[in-house]
Amino acid sequence: MSSAIVVGYTATEAGADALALAARLGNALDAPVHAVIVLPAAENNVSIPADAGYDRLVADTARGWLRDGLARVGGSGIRGHVRPAHGVAAGLVAAAEEFDAGLIVVGTGGGGPRGRHRLGTTAEELVHAAPVPVALAPEGARDIAVDAGLPRITAAIGTRPGADVLLESSASLSARAHAPLRLLSLAGVDLPARVDAGLTRLTGQAHAEEVLETVRAALPPEIEAHAVVGAGSDIEDAVGRIEWMPGEIALVGSSRLAQPRRLFLGSTAGRILRALPVPMIVVPRTSEAS
Repeated sequence: MSSAIVVGYTATEAGADALALAARLGNALDAPVHAVIVLPAAENNVSIPADAGYDRLVADTARGWLRDGLARVGGSGIRGHVRPAHGVAAGLVAAAEEFDAGLIVVGTGGGGPRGRHRLGTTAEELVHAAPVPVALAPEGARDIAVDAGLPRITAAIGTRPGADVLLESSASLSARAHAPLRLLSLAGVDLPARVDAGLTRLTGQAHAEEVLETVRAALPPEIEAHAVVGAGSDIEDAVGRIEWMPGEIALVGSSRLAQPRRLFLGSTAGRILRALPVPMIVVPRTSEAS
């Protein structure tokens, strides 16, 4: 994952959540942060007045929003940008390419329950098309101090293609942030009712232990790692029963249906997201950790 971070900013609570998370990640990873407001491109858009004075007014207003937002997070070291694009998601992807960023951060609060995710149009487009990992900031992420660091990295692991990339990305973040790594297995959750519950728990535990041993063999000795098995009536229930630390980050892998070097938020990851009380990073299955 490249070091730079791009965050999509809007003068809303969701925008404040995204900016606070990006600033905290930038601090924890010693990464440059670029806060970007994407404005509608006037070209071929008849709803936008073709007037240079109007364009300057809109851009100046956006820059004022950026200054206010950066001031609230103590934005020294965070650069603000205003970029025109035909869509916000497309503008953020272009900004990530411009700044060679390895992560795009967006807010997902948008009127949802506090501490939970509710995908808006931009976040929905990004988690189904972005070429780099996307971090989703839930409602209330702005309440975590920018200098709080990352107390833990949790990786929702599996054995399908792309799991190795997720583990590499998680280990890389753990090392860079000096944060312990937790491996979360949901194996056995949502199996057919006819499957014995005791066997399900044993299968899930065996799966987690097997993955942990495999990962430990490849992890640097300085990375602290442990595994936990999620258990519940379904995925949402299992995620809700797991202990989460304020400020930690969860990582999930992109669906195997994703095109090469593109995200696709699968059904399991989507269900995890709905129950998750912490920020989530979706990692493309062909992404490369560094």
